[in-house]
Amino acid sequence: MKLHVLHRTRFHYAATVRESFNEARLQPVTHGAQVCHNFILKILPTTRLSHYLDFYFNYVHLFDLTQPHTELVVEANSTVTTGDTPALAADAAPAPLSAIDECARMERCYDFLQTSTYVDVSPEVWRLALDATEGQTDTWQAAQGIMRYIHRHFRYQSAATHVHTHMRDVLQARAGVCQDFAHVMLGFCRALKIPARYVSGYLYNGPADQLKGAQASHAWVEIYLPDHGWCGLDPTNSRLADGHYVKVAVGRDYADVSPLKGTYRGTAKRKLTVEVLVTRVEGDDPVHPASHATARY
Repeated sequence: MKLHVLHRTRFHYAATVRESFNEARLQPVTHGAQVCHNFILKILPTTRLSHYLDFYFNYVHLFDLTQPHTELVVEANSTVTTGDTPALAADAAPAPLSAIDECARMERCYDFLQTSTYVDVSPEVWRLALDATEGQTDTWQAAQGIMRYIHRHFRYQSAATHVHTHMRDVLQARAGVCQDFAHVMLGFCRALKIPARYVSGYLYNGPADQLKGAQASHAWVEIYLPDHGWCGLDPTNSRLADGHYVKVAVGRDYADVSPLKGTYRGTAKRKLTVEVLVTRVEGDDPVHPASHATARY
């Protein structure tokens, strides 16, 4: 599936600000079945861009605004081809849960078995995870059990949380958005020694409005299975990640992958608006993958 993603963030400040230093994680990855054909990042006021790959191989773009300004606009346009099918079938049983603790000795998995900024691995979380996976002996099936448990027992409610809400608070409220559901699933999986990482990106909703979290930044989870690698699960919609999902960045939780963050000097009063539009591109003309961002000033 070929998709175009528009992600526009606009900050309007109540008074002039200056010395704004920012980093953005907005460029989709090219990996596996996903190919990012082109990516354009536009910053207003105009400034220079630099970029690098972070510890988890996410694209990070840096920009500074030293001049006084009352508005900042960050607009990212991407064209991406995604795979049509999930990494594994829903009924697959490829990895015994009894042997999953071997992943703790794998360097690629270590970070994704620990507590992190928004994720807790405690005895209470472990007991809930056991309830969610009762009767399961396969890691992939256990992870799907956790996904279905969260989808069934937690309510999608946009006003219930904010971007800095910890999973402990989500467990109490039993409500939140895709970011919160991903954090809860991370905690459950890690409590059972299943390596699990946070994924940020986008969800294409198709012609019908059926999926929660579409037409906005979306979050889901990938678990690691020996001999199969990372496989995606979306607890918000209780479905396997397929060609409707555009992956941008991975990390231990939201703190590692926030689309845009930074600091500035000036008023704390500001208005933030975010627009995301994911559309399907007709035709499938071959285009070379994007190796880096193109900046328009």
